[in-house]
Amino acid sequence: MTETARTTLSDLASEVRSKNAGPFWVTMEVFLRDSAGYGIAADESFLDERVIAELYAVDESQVQIFRIPSLNVVKISFPRRVGQASLHDRDIHSGQHHVPLAMLPVPAG
Repeated sequence: MTETARTTLSDLASEVRSKNAGPFWVTMEVFLRDSAGYGIAADESFLDERVIAELYAVDESQVQIFRIPSLNVVKISFPRRVGQASLHDRDIHSGQHHVPLAMLPVPAG
């Protein structure tokens, strides 16, 4: 029996990206294709501070989520676990941080 492919956040988006927001913060942006996708991504029962905290092993109280309906964009910021360019920094530009968010399964229905 074959497994049915689940829809992910990246399937609803035209782009999901991450970048530095200074040496101690990461910002991720999800650009949704349309208002229907935005409605799913912006729904707090799907994507909230707790979900981001679990995905990125950060303190939930430090996660900031900005929902911008006029642009169909959800922006997320949180502190980096290690400072940029420190000995243990494995992604100096935070360019790969978006992958767990992009692969987040969208609830069926």
